Amino acid sequence: MSSETPTGVGDGTTPDVGEVVRFEVVAHGKDAVVVHVHGELDTMTAPVLREQLSGQMPSADLLVVDLSRVTFLGSAGLAALVAVKDEADGSGHRLRLVCGSHTVTRALEATGLLSMFDVADGVPEALHKAG
Repeated sequence: MSSETPTGVGDGTTPDVGEVVRFEVVAHGKDAVVVHVHGELDTMTAPVLREQLSGQMPSADLLVVDLSRVTFLGSAGLAALVAVKDEADGSGHRLRLVCGSHTVTRALEATGLLSMFDVADGVPEALHKAG
């Protein structure tokens, strides 16, 4: 199952961020879902990220967030990731990040947040660690 979602486009409930960030959701059996994030995670798009990830959490025990195509990760995007991590921990789900770029890794390291997340080098490793 794969679905590409340019979120927030004209639905009236979220800002129109379809050209700034998009998500591709891929289910890997019943145990894991990978959300590939493309674009910028800033003040406008962070709420959409949080909504997208929270919405996928009930679908599987493991939620892998592939950030390798993220071109900007601001403080609001970092806060959204922390909130989703807290939500996953509180509901018995696992959240695993694939940083995949210097942009993402640097933002997480500079803020001291990298150590709080379960991180994999790539999606195959993230899924392999699931088993």
